[in-house]
Amino acid sequence: MQLRHVRTLLAPQDGTARVTCMAWSASSARFAVCTAERVVLLYDEQGERRDKFSTKPADAKYGRKSYVVKGMAFSPDSTKLAIGQTDNIVYVYRIGEDKGELLLLFLPPPLQSAVTCLLWPAENVIVFGLAEGKVRLANTKNNKSSTIYGTDSYVVSLTSNVSGRGILSGHADGTIVRFFFDDEGSGESQGKLAVHPCPPYALAWASNSIVAAGCDKKIVAYGKEGSVIQTFDYSRDSSEKEFTTAATSPSGQSVVIGSYDRLRVLNWSPRRSTWEEGKPKEIAHLYTITALAWKRDGSRICAGTLCGGVEQFDCCLRRTIYKNKFEITYVGPSQAIVKNLSTGTRLVLKSQYGYEIDEVKILGKDRYLVAHTSDTLLLGDVSSNKLSEVAWKGSGGNEKFFFDNENVCMIFNAGELTLVEYGSNDILGSVRTEFVNPHLVSVRINERQQRGVDENKRLAYLIDIKTIATVDLVGGYNAGTISHDSKIDWLELNETGHKLLFRDKKMRLQLYDIESSTKMTILNYCSYVQWVPGSDVVVAQNRNSLCIWYNIDAPERVTMFPLKGDIVGLERSDGKTEVIVSEGVNTVSYTLDEGLIEFGTAIDDGDYHRATAFLETLEMSTETEAMWKTLSRLALEARQLHIAERCFAALGNMAKARFLHETNVIADQAAQEHGGDGTEHYLVRARLAMLDKNYKLAEMIFLEQNATEEAMDMYQELHMWDECIVVAKAKGHPMLEKLCRGYYQWLLDTQQEEKAGEVQEGQGDYLAAISLYLQAGLPAKAARLAMDRDELLTNTDVIDRISTALIRGELYEQAGDLFERVGNPRKALECYSKGSAFLKAVELARLAFPAEVVKLEEAWGDHLVQQKQLDAAINHYIEARCSVKAIEAALGARQWKKAIYILDLQDKQTVAKYYLKIAQHYAALQEYQVAEELYIKGGQTRDAIDMYTQAGLWEQAHKLALKCMSQEEVSVLYITQAQEMERQGKYKEAERLYITVNEPDLAITMYKKCKMYDEMVCLVAKYHKDLLGDTHLHLGKELEAEGRLQEAEYHYLEARDWKSTVNMYRLNDMWEEAYRVAKAHGGANSHKHVAYLWAKSLGGEAAVKLLSKFGLLEMAIDHATDTGAFEFAFELARLSMKQKMPDIHLKYAMFLEDEGKFEEAEGEFIKAGKPKEAVLMFVHNQNWDAAQRVAEAHDPGSVADVLVGQAQFAFEQREFQKAEAFLLRAQRPELAIKYYKEAGMWSEALRICKEYMPSRLGELQEECGREAGKKGSSGAEGLLEQAREWEQAGEYARAVDCYLKVRDPSNSILVEKCLLKAAELAVKFLDQSQSVEVTRTVAPQLVAMKKYSMAAELYLNLDLIREAIDAFIEGEEWSKAKHMAKEFDPRYEYVDQRYKEYLKTQGKVDSLVGIDVMAALDIYAKQEQWEKCLEVAAKQSYQVLHKYVALYATQLICEGSWDRALRLYVQHGAPANPQNFNIYKRLFVEMVNAPGMNCAEAYSSWADLRDVLLSLCENLVKSSEANTVAHEEFERMLLISHYCAARSAAQGLKQLDTMAAQLSISLLRHTDLLPADKAFYEAGTAAKAVSWENMAFVFLNRFLDLSDAIEEGNLDSLDHSDFQRTDIPFEVPLPAHQHVPEEQREEVRDWVLTMSMDQRLEQALPQDERGTYEASLVAAGTGVLSLPCLLTGYPVLRNKIELRPGREVKKDVWYKFVMAVKVSQIPAGRSQAVGGVQPLTLTLQHPVPGQSLPPPDSAACEG
Repeated sequence: MQLRHVRTLLAPQDGTARVTCMAWSASSARFAVCTAERVVLLYDEQGERRDKFSTKPADAKYGRKSYVVKGMAFSPDSTKLAIGQTDNIVYVYRIGEDKGELLLLFLPPPLQSAVTCLLWPAENVIVFGLAEGKVRLANTKNNKSSTIYGTDSYVVSLTSNVSGRGILSGHADGTIVRFFFDDEGSGESQGKLAVHPCPPYALAWASNSIVAAGCDKKIVAYGKEGSVIQTFDYSRDSSEKEFTTAATSPSGQSVVIGSYDRLRVLNWSPRRSTWEEGKPKEIAHLYTITALAWKRDGSRICAGTLCGGVEQFDCCLRRTIYKNKFEITYVGPSQAIVKNLSTGTRLVLKSQYGYEIDEVKILGKDRYLVAHTSDTLLLGDVSSNKLSEVAWKGSGGNEKFFFDNENVCMIFNAGELTLVEYGSNDILGSVRTEFVNPHLVSVRINERQQRGVDENKRLAYLIDIKTIATVDLVGGYNAGTISHDSKIDWLELNETGHKLLFRDKKMRLQLYDIESSTKMTILNYCSYVQWVPGSDVVVAQNRNSLCIWYNIDAPERVTMFPLKGDIVGLERSDGKTEVIVSEGVNTVSYTLDEGLIEFGTAIDDGDYHRATAFLETLEMSTETEAMWKTLSRLALEARQLHIAERCFAALGNMAKARFLHETNVIADQAAQEHGGDGTEHYLVRARLAMLDKNYKLAEMIFLEQNATEEAMDMYQELHMWDECIVVAKAKGHPMLEKLCRGYYQWLLDTQQEEKAGEVQEGQGDYLAAISLYLQAGLPAKAARLAMDRDELLTNTDVIDRISTALIRGELYEQAGDLFERVGNPRKALECYSKGSAFLKAVELARLAFPAEVVKLEEAWGDHLVQQKQLDAAINHYIEARCSVKAIEAALGARQWKKAIYILDLQDKQTVAKYYLKIAQHYAALQEYQVAEELYIKGGQTRDAIDMYTQAGLWEQAHKLALKCMSQEEVSVLYITQAQEMERQGKYKEAERLYITVNEPDLAITMYKKCKMYDEMVCLVAKYHKDLLGDTHLHLGKELEAEGRLQEAEYHYLEARDWKSTVNMYRLNDMWEEAYRVAKAHGGANSHKHVAYLWAKSLGGEAAVKLLSKFGLLEMAIDHATDTGAFEFAFELARLSMKQKMPDIHLKYAMFLEDEGKFEEAEGEFIKAGKPKEAVLMFVHNQNWDAAQRVAEAHDPGSVADVLVGQAQFAFEQREFQKAEAFLLRAQRPELAIKYYKEAGMWSEALRICKEYMPSRLGELQEECGREAGKKGSSGAEGLLEQAREWEQAGEYARAVDCYLKVRDPSNSILVEKCLLKAAELAVKFLDQSQSVEVTRTVAPQLVAMKKYSMAAELYLNLDLIREAIDAFIEGEEWSKAKHMAKEFDPRYEYVDQRYKEYLKTQGKVDSLVGIDVMAALDIYAKQEQWEKCLEVAAKQSYQVLHKYVALYATQLICEGSWDRALRLYVQHGAPANPQNFNIYKRLFVEMVNAPGMNCAEAYSSWADLRDVLLSLCENLVKSSEANTVAHEEFERMLLISHYCAARSAAQGLKQLDTMAAQLSISLLRHTDLLPADKAFYEAGTAAKAVSWENMAFVFLNRFLDLSDAIEEGNLDSLDHSDFQRTDIPFEVPLPAHQHVPEEQREEVRDWVLTMSMDQRLEQALPQDERGTYEASLVAAGTGVLSLPCLLTGYPVLRNKIELRPGREVKKDVWYKFVMAVKVSQIPAGRSQAVGGVQPLTLTLQHPVPGQSLPPPDSAACEG
């Protein structure tokens, strides 16, 4: 928006003359300015000054200069002006239209403070601010004011929102307060909104934000809830001064802020949702702007200055000229002013929703406005100034607008017609139609007021070209649907919407009454038709006739005039209606009878007097007569009886006129006597009922008033004697007898003999009644009476009279009845025959004249045939034995079966022609079998064959033809015909022909060639059942290859090969279909297998969801493990059933063992918790090192078994020394003795026995002696025994020789021992040369036996250094070789050289340590040999060690082995390296999220975590990270781990249940670090366990809320009311998953539901002496923070023991704890922790001086 200076309204003065306030009226017609002299100047819209007046002080004694005008505002109706003054008063002036016309209206009571600002936002509501900080409301109706709200700060500014429903006040302390009279559904808050940095003198409330500015030279835009969304800072602009005032445009999308010599403009950008600064308007020497006022149409803004000047500026974004007729000024994105250049009229077009107006168009003969926004459509009627804005999504400008109706705009877009009423912001209606010609749509909107109808809005439109729908737009329902037999080309509703005229293509004019849903044609050849405006008169043209219906309710009454031309229009004005007719070059007008037209209008208005007056002026005609009738009916309905009397008089119905005249006389008398109009008098109401022929109602009215005489008189007057007598009887009237006699006489007088006879019959005078009946010509009634009375049957005279009368009247049947009753059967039979009463005649003949029955039956049949009752005649002809007549009657009656029955009983020759006729009938009915039989019976077999051939029934024709043709001829005929049918595509007919001649294979081949597989299969099933399965299978494969899977499925299943179906769907990734087929057709478990394969193809969470849906998750895991799909099994278990992981690991380990992958199997056995199985596996495979390693690491109890097994194997391998060593390590010397005995090594057995089992030595020696005696000395054992004997005898040289001679390849141990013994004896007892010789003999053999150390030792004993070194090198014992070379041989460098070469060739990493430690460590880490890596790293430096510890811990955490990672840091300490912080946090998170940690058995884990965090915190204190955020976080983690460890310790002691519960509850204040649902569950269950039901209910209820929030994925629905004024945090992270199983959650739900029914339960947390929740560390009232007890976590308030500064315990808790430890037996590790309270370095060995307490360690030992 740009500001353009227009004019100066008020010239500035030389000095200060501040313009205090200004205001525009709502109509934009007036503009008021208040000058420094307290004078109000009034200007008109063009800026011309029209008036002025001086304001007055509250009290004249203080003078005119005792106050300042601070605020001024016009009323919403622009007729009043409110002025607020600093002398504590508000005046309201009425501003007159003429100059000087001024009236003081409103003077509220004196206020307590000066008025500082003022608004008039709504009618009768003035809002003003006071210096004392209050904002008050003044009501101009009752002259009272009240405070809206109050503050303690001066009100510096007031403003309202665009709608005037809310206000903002700015205060001197910067506070901005918002108040709503009506928030219009926005839901925005009220009260203090924001605090501005300085007093917001410039305050504006725009549509999307609030703008404030002041002396700090900053403009701040606040959001709807007070948040700062944008700031414009001019504090560094030296030319800018303070901002003094602001104004918002009427659209709310622009703000102007005034300062010194400058106006700044902010424009709201809807697309960017930000304020954009426009070019400021700078005017030199304007000085400070003190007031701003924006014209209500947005086109002008006026600025008042410090020097008293008023400048006017034009505000517009752009301005366009439309068709040189209209000027369109866009004063804002959502507001435009349309000005008619010729008339000067203006219209403000504004989007109520603030949307930007794209373009304004003026359509419909320059009368209607159309404008689009992004989401709405704006429409306006320039002449009526009615505007509408409706929701309208962009349609690309493809709408079509129709403005033919001045009340509603019709919009057609994409097959939908939308109606918008001008002045309404809602769519009136919307319908689907393709016919949008204005002549095919009619809308009527309240065009003529009707009685009792407030809203009348109707629509008629075409659904299709022959169907009209009418819609009630008020109710939104379909009022009717009219179907026509021809295309409709014109339709229009009358103004009331009750009648519809439409014309079709055949020029027929139809009238449809919507109320009665009746349609009728009122004119043919109609070329023009129109309703007369303002009436229900219709004008139409029929060829050369003008047709006028003045009363459309009587469409048959039409007035016609001859015409010479064509009607071109209809005009009605000035009480005159003319039909304009074009007669060639001339135009002629025909004037209609205005009186007749006005009659209809008067009727609709309910003004019957006016209607009567109109009719009085008219001569009687057909139209006038219809109008009189209509008026009479309506007048009676409205009880306007005088008008009704006049109507009947005019119609010549004098009876009704006279009757109504009498009624009016009665009504007038009643009105005089009782008041009112007299129509409610009972006589009037009764007479009106009589007039309506509702005599029962009239009777009821009379009898209600006990006017029996009047009721009887009414009936007598109407000659309704029966009703009169009934009334008399009912009321017991004394004149009843006389009334009855009078009635009878009246009947006779009026020759009503029948009625008189009935009266006599009722009175029992039967002869008189019969006479009267005969006199009345009713002999049948007389005969009935005579036959009912036996005494009359004996009266011959009476019977003769009656019978004669009956015969004379040709009532033969009644005469026959009478003769039969009096016993004259012959006459009776004659009468019955004459009267065609054959039934009675036959029955009588059977009794009296049997011979005549046949004759009567034939006559009866002939009579029935004459009467066209052929069906009834058949049986009578049969009874009469007239067969031919019976057959012909049956054929005539189309009783074919009955005809066949009769024919079958006749001679075939005589009736053959009838068979042919019946056969043709059955052939036409396609009952060919019956027709064939009939043809054959009639001897026409060839006709039957032709019938079957024509009908395509070749089989039947074939059977019949065989009787006439040979088999070969028939086959050739049929096959030829079938091939012809096949070529024509008539496959069914061809099939039937093939089958007829027994050639099904040809039909099968035909169907296969045409791929008509269903028909093919049917034939195969019928004729080759044994090939059906193969056929289905073949077809299934073909269809599968073609991609027709559903059809293939059918054939596979028909072949009972459901597996092929499943595989087909699997290959096409159609798992749902595969599962369906398997479930429906497979075995009991087949669908489960398919579901498993489906899930396996999906993997991940999808697989789990699928299997869970089918309830097959556990089965799938078991199946996966059984089939070796372990990765899938692990994936399923990890995502859903972690408890199955050990079983899967076990099965996987067994699988790996079977596959020979023992190392991998070992890991799986250990993960499964079955290390024993791993040990047994290695033992079975004789991998002793691995077995022992696993046993030592994971199952120490199995170590002995490994050693025994190893020893057994060693003995089997003759490795006796090794076996002995194993057995001795296993502490099983008895087994060593046993094995030595079995090996015959008695000396070794004796040695072992002597050393380890001396008690059995004697027994073993005896046994050895016995065995030696048995075997003697021979072989190696002999040499050995001989050597021992020489040795005992002191013959050492010989002993050496014997030992050297022992050779036993099967017993290398024995040989080794012998060699060593020989060397030992040589060194000890032989000379130097012999010793060297023996050594040089023995050592090479030991080297060969890989006993390198022994060989080197022997060399070394004799100072053979080089040989000893070579022996070590040979045995790859490089360290020994280096050591020996360094110590004994200066040339040891060659050892290093050889060692390096060896390492290069062998690639042994262990040995690299001595050469390149870091390289070795990296290799260890890469090979995951972590134990060696850490062992080596530990020898290097602390930093090196923890580098690899961190790497190892990271790997373990990734593998899910966080417990092992934790033990690493327990073992090696926790350095304060920032690089490790994430590892420590991850360990903490893993542990607090781990299941099963809330128990006594979890103590060791919690203690480890606590120790690690304690070590870390101690290290952090000494590091540069001390007192950082990380340090504080780890301190909290340490405190949490201490609480958890202490809780686990307490859970092992029954006496400490309360302490454990308190610790669980105390952990709730750390739910920002702990999983919230788990913490509340543990706290609730702990409280429940110690019977703290109130707390348990609150915590478990919170747990259920959190559980639901986890399911929903957000915490928005949590209610924190139970935890107000506690230190339990509200804002906690939402756990990613449920930490409590579903079963336990259901138990909690059941318990909470049960407890919620307990009236004793209080849903509140217990409070302590502070009035605060007892576990809260922060006092709610004072905010004082208490220290937590280290044993419970509860606040320590009194009776405390200070362990060290800042660390306290409650004294009673401490002693209870120590006592519980003393008297309980608990494991040593936990007892030490419980008694020691080690975490947080809060060792209890250092109490505060002056206090004594039992040492916790001693307490632990006692416990």
